[in-house]
Amino acid sequence: MSTIESEKLVGHEQPQPQGTLVERVAKLSDVIRQGGDEAQQLRRCPTWAIDALVDEGLFRFAIPRELGGEDASVGETIEVLEAIAAIDASVGWNVMLGSEINAMAAGGMAKELAKEVYLDNPRVIMCGGGGPGTRPSKAVEQPDGSYRVWGQATFISGCHNATWFFIVAPVFENDAIKIVNGAPIVKLWMLERDQWEIVDTWDVSGLRGSGSHDVFTDGGLVPARFAGVDLVTVPPLYDNPVFRIPVPLRLAYNKAAIAIGVARGALDSFVELAGSKTPMLSSTLLRDRPVAHQRMGEGEANLRAARAFLFEAMGQVEDELRTGREAPSGPVTQIARLACTHAANASMHVVDSIHNAAGTSAIRMDSPLERKLRDAHGCATHRWVAHPLYAELGRIFLGHEAPPEFAGTGGPAPAAGR
Repeated sequence: MSTIESEKLVGHEQPQPQGTLVERVAKLSDVIRQGGDEAQQLRRCPTWAIDALVDEGLFRFAIPRELGGEDASVGETIEVLEAIAAIDASVGWNVMLGSEINAMAAGGMAKELAKEVYLDNPRVIMCGGGGPGTRPSKAVEQPDGSYRVWGQATFISGCHNATWFFIVAPVFENDAIKIVNGAPIVKLWMLERDQWEIVDTWDVSGLRGSGSHDVFTDGGLVPARFAGVDLVTVPPLYDNPVFRIPVPLRLAYNKAAIAIGVARGALDSFVELAGSKTPMLSSTLLRDRPVAHQRMGEGEANLRAARAFLFEAMGQVEDELRTGREAPSGPVTQIARLACTHAANASMHVVDSIHNAAGTSAIRMDSPLERKLRDAHGCATHRWVAHPLYAELGRIFLGHEAPPEFAGTGGPAPAAGR
């Protein structure tokens, strides 16, 4: 723990949060900003900042009320993540992943286990998913019904502040993957903090403070009572439509929320800079130059259009699910995935444009626009919102059959991390 972190570490009492989620974010703006600055050095969010966010319920807002959460809708989730990311993307990314995985696991966890995990420890934060590591994963059942798990996963955002970790691993039996009804048995296993180690691998530019290191477990124990827990359980145990959103889409709209927050923060930073900067060989402020007018106008239009499309498309998903559907229809899912992909990539282009208009001031390491440029590109490279998805969706719009990921029926195994 750094000296700064030690000085700012707060206690573990659990106050009752006051105000709306967005109001609580505004109240914590200095914490988020300072925590984001320190996260650039640590390559993870400092504990004191995470503690302050936990105190305000910002890792629990998406879990059911019965488990101490606020049962947030899609729109509420986007708004709170956007507000945090406008201040600092790395802090927003930590909140996004921790709250997302907290909620995904809660959706189908048996009530008695959920009480133990969420109510007995109201400060719980989860991490997991990620990508394959350098060490292949496997799980082996033990005589008492527990499992031992081996493996390494990449891109595990927020792992330093997490109390639980989910890792994908196939079940092995007699040194071979167990096959049932012609299919391998593969699931996400829930491991408590003392059963895994962090491998220091996260040294990047964009989203530098997200702490997305590798996590390694060498025979980590999953007690028998937790062996049936998965990161996603269908059907879920709660009525909130969010719990019935297919995993790929659920992972996409949260990333899109961070992206539009970064772009909003970049536009706000540009307004502040333009009011004080006189460009070289110019006699007027940047705010009075035509290039600033054009880039600001285009940026506002493009960001607001992308944001409106995201809210419209995700609203249609929730509307379908409120009618009782088990999953959204294929066409609605496809438009929602398009909106998420567009939000992330349009936001990146907004930041590119405004960063360029700011001139050399924006490339200084102490400029907010410098970090936002890196973070915007980090957001837009994520698998669930990256630009190659345009081609996959375009292929469907041209009449080709939609694969499961875009058909409203699910898709690849969840990989929530990074």
